[in-house]
Amino acid sequence: MEIYDYVIVGAGSAGCVLANRLTQDGKSKVLLIEAGPDDRRFWIQVPIGYGKSFYNPAVNWMYTTEPVEAFGGRTSYWPRGKVLGGSSSINAMVYIRGQAQDYEDWREAGNPGWGWDDVLPLYKRMESHAWGESEYHGGSGPLHIHVPADRLHPSCEHFFRAGEELGLPRNLDFNGADQRGVGHYQVTVRNGMRMSAARAYLWPARKRPNLRIITNAEARRIRFDGKRVAGVDYVKDGKTVQVRASREVILSGGSVNSPKLLMLSGIGAAEDLQKHDIPVHHDLPAVGRNLLDHVDCGVIYKSKVPTLNDELYPLWGKLWAGMKYVLARKGPLSLSVNHGGGFFCVGPDQTRPNIQLYFSPLSYTRVPAGTRALMSPDPYSAFNLSISPCRPTSRGQISLRPGDPHGAPVIEPNYLSTDHDKFEITEGMRFLLKLGRTDAMRKIVEEPVEPFPKGDDDESLMEYIRGRAVTVFHPVSTCKMGPAGPDTVVGPDLKVHGVLGVRVADASIFPTLTSGNTNAPSIMVGEKASDLILSDR
Repeated sequence: MEIYDYVIVGAGSAGCVLANRLTQDGKSKVLLIEAGPDDRRFWIQVPIGYGKSFYNPAVNWMYTTEPVEAFGGRTSYWPRGKVLGGSSSINAMVYIRGQAQDYEDWREAGNPGWGWDDVLPLYKRMESHAWGESEYHGGSGPLHIHVPADRLHPSCEHFFRAGEELGLPRNLDFNGADQRGVGHYQVTVRNGMRMSAARAYLWPARKRPNLRIITNAEARRIRFDGKRVAGVDYVKDGKTVQVRASREVILSGGSVNSPKLLMLSGIGAAEDLQKHDIPVHHDLPAVGRNLLDHVDCGVIYKSKVPTLNDELYPLWGKLWAGMKYVLARKGPLSLSVNHGGGFFCVGPDQTRPNIQLYFSPLSYTRVPAGTRALMSPDPYSAFNLSISPCRPTSRGQISLRPGDPHGAPVIEPNYLSTDHDKFEITEGMRFLLKLGRTDAMRKIVEEPVEPFPKGDDDESLMEYIRGRAVTVFHPVSTCKMGPAGPDTVVGPDLKVHGVLGVRVADASIFPTLTSGNTNAPSIMVGEKASDLILSDR
């Protein structure tokens, strides 16, 4: 049996960081186990290629939730990265760290070391920002952050002016002092190529003699020696392989697969595990519970001016975009489609932005439901506007599937189940409709594309939301961090409560959702975990 100091399960946003940092000084022998393939594929490295990865089972777990009551009984499609880099290899690359108060909330919930002053140095350490070193940004880290201000589609300017008409300032840096306002998104792109966690952290480390990377290998369970974790069993090419961890096993499988592996290993709610005839190693009821996710809802308008549809719909446009990318790493293929966005407040006495905005100069309604055909947009000029409440309170759960515990788990997101969340999404949609009626937007809006809200009253908006709301693919909190108790799975040191030798380091440990996209905070968790582990060593 092979023995390693550390066995990392999952080469996602945090797992890649850990593989790099734990092998950096050459003192530790590390095994990184990934269920998917290598990430060196054309459509993964091309930024807009995530439209191709969106429904590709070769690199995507392609999960589907149970029917959601608030969605009128619709299910929700959950793409999750199954490849080196994890979801950072198939996401839309928007780089948002969240608000300082998000992390103060984490600290105040009993997680010392996770406040804003604690995590800001980690963000600066991981960044190589286009603007260089500053009070808020790092200039020499492995993760390159691109600011595509000079490459935005011209229609973005109308969106920015519309926001200003409604009182939102122009904000040049959503990762700076204040999130409020409208502006362009920063993205994890370098020289026209996707900057995933794998490219940033794993590629520089993969030739180190003390790091072994195994792809296309699915972890099946954690093995124990008494109360202590002894190693991991994984399956590759139909054969079960056992490896030993002399120091620790670190789970970085994400908010779906980390709790799933814990439950398969006998760590979870005893009553649930017994239903699957899984021997209970440690009764930990919060495993798989407390699920949080961002919900998005939007509208599409036909445009009086050309949009990316005009560039990418015709065959000649696709060829021209491809030539620009191949020859110069420029053009629409070199960026995310989320060119613009912003943050604003709804609700009485709300001082922190609680709604996120997205503006995309592209639409793709005439494609099969659930797909994201970014290279096959609608055959007319159009753009998409949407909103997403930042800090929802509706919590769901993930559990093992009856009769097939090793298969895709049961995902019950429980979206929009609280009055708080219903209020915020309807107020956000009301603001979005106002945005479409501003003078700035009227200059480019030709007409709405159906379906469209019948009115801006609560009933009409909720009817529309039930039919159109979707996930933003930000599941967190299924291995919630906090002091030991019935509602948490790991402590501030990321060690699983009541079990020795295993930690969880990925988005599943978030106590609450951060305000915005979750890939940057997930990478930060990897940085924080590496410090905690190396400190213990």
